[in-house]
Amino acid sequence: MSLPADTPPAIADALGYLQHHLQELTEHQNASEHVINNTLAGLTAQIQQLTQLMTTSAPAPIVAPPPVTTSLPPVNPPSPVPSAPTKQQTRPKLPSPPDCSSEQTLGRAFLNSCTLYLRLALEQFSCDEEKIFWTLAFFKDGHVARWSKNLFCQEADTGVFPIQSWADFEQQFRSQFFLVNAEADAINVLEGSSYYQGNWTVDDYLDCFLTLVSDAGYTNPRTLVMKFR
Repeated sequence: MSLPADTPPAIADALGYLQHHLQELTEHQNASEHVINNTLAGLTAQIQQLTQLMTTSAPAPIVAPPPVTTSLPPVNPPSPVPSAPTKQQTRPKLPSPPDCSSEQTLGRAFLNSCTLYLRLALEQFSCDEEKIFWTLAFFKDGHVARWSKNLFCQEADTGVFPIQSWADFEQQFRSQFFLVNAEADAINVLEGSSYYQGNWTVDDYLDCFLTLVSDAGYTNPRTLVMKFR
């Protein structure tokens, strides 16, 4: 049976396999019918001989019929149908957070970047200690590097790392590298006369504006419109 030219290879292979297996079954059936016919012919000859003996006075020697072979030809077991190759699922590669800065205005952005990575690649970390050490690897310069060094010095003195959970790490990081009064600072910027877009791109200005609004706690739409300048 001919197939259309655009038939997928997997379907063509499966149809070819089924046609081959059907031909084997047909040949097997024909061989079985031939054996059965030979057997019936032999039994018919024996019945005829017995009938003749019963009708004659002198028993005639019974001629044994030739042995009938009843073995069937072997049938090869069907070979498995080749399965179509499956496409391996892959996840997009996650960018690593930037190095941590000592500037308190960037502390929130760094912690958010680390938190996002940890949530998307959770299977890479078996415990909170691994998360903490991975994050400290980005503390390379300035105050953040000194704070990281102090933690390991405490571990060397006591034999125990001073921060045992990720929640405790987040709390201590906020106290060290977040603005002391983010709400008041954000309000001062928004209420001042020097804050405006200027040479900033729209995206950069909008990102900064949304951060200030969130820190200041502004939710009134009219207030947001007035401060967006």
